[in-house]
Amino acid sequence: MNLFVKKSLAQLMEQGADSTSGLKRTLGPGNLVALGIGAIIGAGLFVRTAAAAGEAAGPAVVISFIIAAVGCAFAGLCYAEFASMIPIAGSAYTYAYATMGELVAWIIGWALVLEYALGAATVSIAWSEYLNNLLGGAIPYNLSHSPLEHLVTRVVNGKEALVSTSEMFSGDVIVSQGLINLPALLILSIITLVLIKGTSESAKLNAVIVFVKVAIVLTFIAFGWSYINPENYTPYIIPEGIPGHESLREWGWTGVLGGAGIVFFAFIGFDAVSTAAQEAKNPKKDMPLGILGSLVICTVLYVLFSYVLTGIANWTEFETVGKEASVAYAIKTYMPGFGWLEKGISIAILAGFSSVILAMLFGQSRVFYSMSNDGLIPKIFSELHPVYRTPYKSNMILFVFVGLFGGFIPGSMAGDLTSIGTLFAFVLVCIGVWIMRVKSPEIPRAFKTPFVPLVPILGILVCSAMIALLDPTTIKVAVVWMIAGLLIYFIYSRHHSLLQKK
Repeated sequence: MNLFVKKSLAQLMEQGADSTSGLKRTLGPGNLVALGIGAIIGAGLFVRTAAAAGEAAGPAVVISFIIAAVGCAFAGLCYAEFASMIPIAGSAYTYAYATMGELVAWIIGWALVLEYALGAATVSIAWSEYLNNLLGGAIPYNLSHSPLEHLVTRVVNGKEALVSTSEMFSGDVIVSQGLINLPALLILSIITLVLIKGTSESAKLNAVIVFVKVAIVLTFIAFGWSYINPENYTPYIIPEGIPGHESLREWGWTGVLGGAGIVFFAFIGFDAVSTAAQEAKNPKKDMPLGILGSLVICTVLYVLFSYVLTGIANWTEFETVGKEASVAYAIKTYMPGFGWLEKGISIAILAGFSSVILAMLFGQSRVFYSMSNDGLIPKIFSELHPVYRTPYKSNMILFVFVGLFGGFIPGSMAGDLTSIGTLFAFVLVCIGVWIMRVKSPEIPRAFKTPFVPLVPILGILVCSAMIALLDPTTIKVAVVWMIAGLLIYFIYSRHHSLLQKK
C-alpha cells in the first residue's frame, strides 16, 4: 500500500465536473471577494487585536499585523495558483493530494479542522461576548461562559466590580463559574440552517453582512482618529520587565512576532475562498481575484484599525478591564458622546461574526465533502440534500462538534489552535506549489505565483516562525491532535481510500 499515492490532475478535474448530482456553480467574483472579506473580518479584528496588544506586542500590534499579512501574502499567492489550476472543492487538502500524496493530504485535511471548525467555535464565543455586552450583561455568567472559566467580583455600591489579584482572597467576593455558552450555540445553529438551505442564499446573506461590517470599521477609524492619545504609543516596542505586567508572553521584538502569531487568526478566511472553487462560475479567473482581493482589502483595514484602537486606549487596559468587547470598551471609556457608535459597532460586530462563522462552517463542510468522496472519512459527509444540493448531514455533524467547543471551551484556547492549523496548511500549500512547478511545469495555470521558489520559501519560513512563537501549551495540544489524526488514518482511512483500492 502506497501511503503517498497521488491523484492525477485528470482525476481531479473529472471529480469536479459539473453534474446534476454535484455542487451547484452559483458564485461569481463579487461573491468570492465578499466570502473572503466575510471570513476574514471578525473575531480576529475585534477580539484578537486587543489580545495581541495586551499579551505580547503592546501598541506595536500594528507591526504584528503587517508581519502576519506578509506571511499570508506569500501563502495567498500560492493558493491563487492552485485555485486557478485545480478548481475543486477541498482547498489545501485537494492540492496536497495532487502534489504530496494521500498521507500528507490527510494530515492537512485534519489540520484544516483546527482552522475551520475551531475557527467557527472561537468566533461563536466572541459573538456571545458582544451579545452580552450589547444587552448590558443581562445573560447570566454561567450561561454565557465555558465551565473552564470563572469571574471573581466584589459588590461595590450595589454594583459588581472586578477584583484585583491582591484582593482576591480578602473580604466578601463573588465567584461566578461558567457552565455552558448558550449564545454561542444559538448562532451556530442558525448559521447551520442557512448553510443547509443553499450556497446562493448563504452568499446573498454574507454580502449584506459584509457591507455593514466594513462600513462600521471605516466609521470607527474615521471618528476614532481624533481621539488618539499619542502617549499611548510610548513605549512602542514594550521593554522587558515592566512592573505589574510579568504575565506578558514575551517582550521587545519577540513580543511583536508573538503578537503576529496571535493576530494571524485575523487573516484566516482568504483561504476559505478556495474551498468554494467547485461552486464558482468561472473558477480559473475568479478564484485568484477572490483570494488576493479580499486579503489586500482586509490588510489595509486591519493596520488602520489596530493603530486607532491602541491609540484611543492604552494597551495595558486590554489585559484587564478592556479584555472582553475591547472596541466597545474603548468607545465607551474614551469617546464621550459616541454611545450610538458603541451600540452600532456591537450590532455590526455580531453580524460580522455571523458571516465569519458562515464562511468557516462552509469551508469545513467542503473539505469534508472532498475527503468523503475520496473514502478517507465516512460517506455521510458527502451526501447532498435532494433539493438544496448541499452536504446537509455534514453540516449537522459539524454543528455538534463545533458546538462542543463553542459551548464548553474558552475562546483563547480555541483561537490559538486555529492559528496553528491554518499556518500548517499554509506551509504545505507553499511546498506544494514549488513541487508542482518542478514536476509538472507544463500544466496550464491561469494565475502563476511570481518569483518561484523565493515566494514559497519565504511563505514557509514566515509561517513556520509564527507557529514556533505561539504558546507552548497550545503547540503541545496541536501535536496531540495530529497524533490522533494519524491514528484515525491508519485505523480507518487508508483501508477505505478509493484511490488505494484502485
